[in-house]
Amino acid sequence: MHGRFRESDLLRHLFETTVARCIADGLVSGQRFAADVSLIEADANKQNSTPRKDWDPGAIDSDGAPRAVREYLEVLDDAAFGAATTVKPKFTSHSDPTSQWTAAGKGPAFFAYSDNYLIDTDHGVIVDVEASRSILSAEVGASRTMLNRVKRRFDLRPERLIADTAYGSGKNLGWLVKRGINPHIPVIDKAGRTDGTWSRADFEWDARNNQYICPEGEALKQFRRNYSDPNRGPTGKGVAKYQALKHTCQACPSKMKCCPNADARKITLEEHEDARQVARDIAKTRQYDISMKLRKKVEMLFAHLKRILGLGRLRLRGPCGANDEFLLAATAQNLRKLAKTFPAPQKPKTA
Repeated sequence: MHGRFRESDLLRHLFETTVARCIADGLVSGQRFAADVSLIEADANKQNSTPRKDWDPGAIDSDGAPRAVREYLEVLDDAAFGAATTVKPKFTSHSDPTSQWTAAGKGPAFFAYSDNYLIDTDHGVIVDVEASRSILSAEVGASRTMLNRVKRRFDLRPERLIADTAYGSGKNLGWLVKRGINPHIPVIDKAGRTDGTWSRADFEWDARNNQYICPEGEALKQFRRNYSDPNRGPTGKGVAKYQALKHTCQACPSKMKCCPNADARKITLEEHEDARQVARDIAKTRQYDISMKLRKKVEMLFAHLKRILGLGRLRLRGPCGANDEFLLAATAQNLRKLAKTFPAPQKPKTA
């Protein structure tokens, strides 16, 4: 039965039918989307697993292997599963090797899949759902997959995407900004300092002139003259270093706040800094504060998923099984939303 559903893509069609109905009934504006992920325990346990040093996918005999094992071999090059990372997990389950051994929930580790939701925050309608391995890169990649799919399937082009810090890498912010989506997402910034001196965030990025401006108004430049030798110019590797003039820093009254142990201040510019700055500027607005409150709607959907629908542990194995259960659960939640918003008319009581 599950095989026939999977081959026909019936469950995906059923889910998208509920989304189309929500759109037709005015429950989806397509302006403000929120993305988040929840870990769902897989039908696997540590006792039936192999540690990292002993696991060898090439030694698996696919003939006669369970369906979940065959699916594992099929998705080794899939960006959402096998190719999500080159790092081998600490343990691999024999019954469901695609599931990820994780302790991301800050409790005892377990095998899990990630249930990724993309919702429209107007009424909390789930516009897309995707199963992935429980790895950050796979989860962020799933959000892009969902955004591309709703654009292709429903022509929905959100004005903003709301998400937590896990989605705030420069690469992901650059991807969103390039597509005209405003990232209402906290920026991942590891340039902060704990010694009380100025961090990179205290310097203003001047994209037009390709330079940083320090709090004292001085410029930090990458190059101060044109190089005829291309090997001495930009590296093209996505990371650039900017430096102030030595004599400027030496005479600066704020040197002890900036670079007390160096002759001149240097700053490393990460890739997609323009997109990072867009996200930082958005974080200063009132709309951003509203977005952080709206993000709770997707968290409430996951709470309903586990507490009311009872999907705390998967019943099916393999990536296809996880995707089937996630689609069915999201379909049920959207149908519940429709039923609560447009209840069936009551029949008059007969005497």
